[in-house]
Formats: sequence, C-alpha cells, structure tokens
Amino acid sequence: MSGPTDPGNDEGPPGPQPEAGPEDGGAGAGGEGGEAEGASTRAERRAARSARVRRRRRVVAAVAGGLLVLVLAFTLWYELESHALGPEGPQVVVTVHEGESTDAIISSLHQQHVIGSSLAFRISDFFHGTPTVLPGSYALHQNQTFAEVRALLAAGPNIYPVDVRPGFTVTEVAAQVDSLPGHAPGGFEKTAASGAVHSVFSPPGSNDLEGMLGTGEYLILPGESNTTILGDMVQRFDQNAQAAGLSTASAAALGLTPYEVITAASVVEKEGYIPVNMPDVARVIYNRLVNDMPLQMDSTVLYAIGQDGGPVTAKDLQIQSPYNTYLNKGLPPTPICMPSNDALAAALHPPPGAWLYFVLVKKNGVMAFSDTYAGQLANEQLAKSRGLP
Repeated sequence: MSGPTDPGNDEGPPGPQPEAGPEDGGAGAGGEGGEAEGASTRAERRAARSARVRRRRRVVAAVAGGLLVLVLAFTLWYELESHALGPEGPQVVVTVHEGESTDAIISSLHQQHVIGSSLAFRISDFFHGTPTVLPGSYALHQNQTFAEVRALLAAGPNIYPVDVRPGFTVTEVAAQVDSLPGHAPGGFEKTAASGAVHSVFSPPGSNDLEGMLGTGEYLILPGESNTTILGDMVQRFDQNAQAAGLSTASAAALGLTPYEVITAASVVEKEGYIPVNMPDVARVIYNRLVNDMPLQMDSTVLYAIGQDGGPVTAKDLQIQSPYNTYLNKGLPPTPICMPSNDALAAALHPPPGAWLYFVLVKKNGVMAFSDTYAGQLANEQLAKSRGLP
C-alpha cells in the first residue's frame, strides 16, 4: 500500500515556471510586430530614394532645358547676324592698311555697319576660316551677309585709286582710268571730249577739259562710269579754283578771262617746277603778254609734240602749232596740264616786277629772274658753271 509520501504520486511544490520559447508560441505576437516595423523602414527608405531620384531628374531636366534654350537662342542670334535679314544698305568704303590686324578690320566693318556684330563675325571666322585680306579699299554695303563680306574681302580690293598729279594731262589721267576693270581703252578721253561734263570755267562752245580736272587721288568705285568720274574731277577743280579766288572779277583785274588764268596757271605749273618759283614765273608771263612778246615757253612746244619734259630741239621750235609760243604770241589756246593750287594762286596773285626772263640756277630747282636779256645771259652762264643745262 502506498502512503501519502509516496514519491510516485508526489506532484512537487508549485514554483516559478520558465518563460516559454518561441517554439512554444510564447513570443508569436512580438515577432510579427518586428517584421512589420522592418518592412515599414525599408519602404520609407525606398520612397526617399525615389524622391531623391525624382528631384535629381527634375534638376537635370531643368538644366538641360535651360541649356537647350540658350543654344537655341544663341543659334537664332547667330543666324540673324550672319544672314543679315532685310535689304542691303548704302554702299560704304572700308580701307585696309598695310599690316592691319584681323580684329581691326572686323572693327572697321562693324563701325561702317557692314556687319551687325563683331563677335558673331569672329565666331564665323572660327568655323569658316579667316580670308587673307590684301591692303587697299573695298566697296561693300551695309547689312551684308557674312558669306558675302568674306567673299568680297578674299577677292581683293575692288576700289582702284587714280592719281591726278599737278602737271598731268587728260591723256595721262585717261591712261589710268582706262586700265581699270570695266573701262575700255580710249573711253575716258572720248567722254572728256564729248561735252557730257563741263567746268563752270569752260568757255562757251568748248568741250575741252584740259587743265580742269582737280588734282589729288580718287577712289574709283565698281561700276562707276567715265561720266561720273569726270564729273567728280571737274567738280573738285571748280571748288579748288574758286577757293583760290578765281572768278570773272579776279581774272578781269589781270586783263584776262577765268579760262585764260587757268591756261596761264598751267604754263606756270610746267615752267615753275616748284612753288617758290611760280609767282615770279606768272609775272614773267604777264609781262611778256603786256609787252606783246612771244612767251617762248618750252613746255608749250613739248605739249604740241605730245612730250612730257625733256629738251626742246631747234626742229621742235619750228613746229607749226598754235601751242608753239616761239612762233605765236599770246597764251596757248588751252591749258597744257592740270595746275596745282600753288600754280593757280601764283597766276591769280603775281608779285610786282619787271622780269622778262628766268632760268634754273640751282640743282634744288630754284630759278633766277631778270628783266634784261643781258641779265638772262649772265644767269645762263651761272647755271652752266654749276653743271646745269
């Protein structure tokens, strides 16, 4: 029989029980909460990353859009500048000097309004190359395309200088003009003799422009006609002569017409050589006219035979021509060359004096004047002693 103390039936005293492990299901609710919290954190991180990516994309898109707008704006600006929308403007002359830099040339083009933007033209040069620009003058138009400007510059100067020097004749000027592109030999002299252009000092019925082309340089533009060129030259002469004081009244004070003063000035130009001699040469001419003496000027004989300078032979002095002032008294029938402003002033304002002769006595061109033939012979001997002809 068993007693109350039988170990087989002893359930033991109650005491603290160990916590149940996960396998017992004691922590089931807590595990599910941890998983939810981790999942939530990962989702937030993914959302934050997505937001950052979207922000970066928006920034990149904004920057790219801004750059695209800038590129489009720059392209539009460049195209407008390089293609010069609208008609060409007035013709202008751009002169390129020896050794002038490309930047200086571009600045001149901009200042003359041939191009609208110096920067755009420099950019164009970068892509298309800078043409070699020769010194000289170029006729261009305001508001031309870059391609047109570049082609004109690369072709070389298209404006040609014509130099009308004191002492030149119409024939010598014509040789220069006729050699220009677009001009034919003989065309200039034919136009000069046609009566298409007259000076305000031309005598009635005369179409001869000898002596009445203004001295100095002319820039002949492309397409300019002989009539236009002559008009410019005669206009300059008229202005110069009027500025020197030539008028009907001033010529009458000398007992001459304005045309005769011009003729006298042309002889002064050829005979005087340098300005210091010219007033006294003019006085000799007028004294010989007053004394009814032939002028006996070699320059008029040389003009008659078509020779510019050089010695006059005994045979030359016998040539039958109204320009031979050894055989004919008075002034030659027309001027014999283009007088300088100095020669015009000398012919209008000769100094007082009784001189009738002159001869070169110094190698620097200075002459000696005398009022007697004996004095002339003495001066000629002085010239020979100095090795002068």
